[in-house]
Amino acid sequence: MTSPALVAFDLDDTLAPSKGPIDPRIAALLRALLEKVEVAVISGGNEAQFRSQIIARLGALDPVAADRLHLLPTCGTRYLRFDGTDFSPVYAHDLSAEQKSAALAALREEAERLGLWEAEPWGEILEDRGSQITFSALGQKAPHEAKRDWDPSGAKRAALRDAVAGRLPELEVRSGGSTSIDVTLAGIDKAFGMRQLAAHTSIPLASMLFYGDRLDEGGNDYPVLAIGVPSVAVHGWEDTADRLDELLTTL
Repeated sequence: MTSPALVAFDLDDTLAPSKGPIDPRIAALLRALLEKVEVAVISGGNEAQFRSQIIARLGALDPVAADRLHLLPTCGTRYLRFDGTDFSPVYAHDLSAEQKSAALAALREEAERLGLWEAEPWGEILEDRGSQITFSALGQKAPHEAKRDWDPSGAKRAALRDAVAGRLPELEVRSGGSTSIDVTLAGIDKAFGMRQLAAHTSIPLASMLFYGDRLDEGGNDYPVLAIGVPSVAVHGWEDTADRLDELLTTL
């Protein structure tokens, strides 16, 4: 493809360790990228994570660079843009109170039935992210090594996803990260977020470039590839940084 007009990224295990801040090297590369093209980050993480993992680590951006940064928490159910002072919502597709209650109950009950509810997790297992309910099997603050080893085949997540989806036919239930299940409004995944991005920026999907660590079929980045966005599979933030070094020489 020719030089992309917009470069988009997954967050956890693509730009940063899971739920960790971006490294200074990534921050410097993103700032360099923002001098040349539009930049987007789309992830299942909530708005607070985006603020702590990305915004707080980028430092002061000039208004032109800040205007080029597009942030899509919870798989694009929220969209944040710089308003001249801060990053504020362009839209938010939140779940209703009834939908949240049903999702929280289904996730807990099915996890318990399948023997996947941890007695001593690292932090909360269930989180209300407004536009998304997230189940984190080992807790929100679980260390990377424990998360990596919990379900390497994906079988546990698949079983829980299928069980919960059967109880919530009007909602979208999908595997998120290495230990998580996400519930949103129906039809919402990262493909939804990328289409929203295209609509709001008038940049065609084919003119974007996406970096993600779960582009395999069934991975939570795969929907981006499936709708025709040119995509690059990476293995951790260090790999992303190396590839961005290469990309920047071509822009």
